Amino acid sequence: MRQSDGTVILAGQAHDFASEFASDHLARRAALDGVAQPLPLYRPWLDRLVDFAPRRVLFAHDCAVWEPSDG
Repeated sequence: MRQSDGTVILAGQAHDFASEFASDHLARRAALDGVAQPLPLYRPWLDRLVDFAPRRVLFAHDCAVWEPSDG
């Protein structure tokens, strides 16, 4: 859903918890940045989700809301 400040994603079955999404998101970013240390694997479809450039991600089993760091 597009809002005035960006896209909101309901990732109910993609990730149950904000911490899982954050972990995958960081692993993906590190892998794309060429970090040489062993990284956890992230789900390959995360690339598609990130293509939406979400400003908020909501989850089915978590009241927490993921928002990207702007730093």
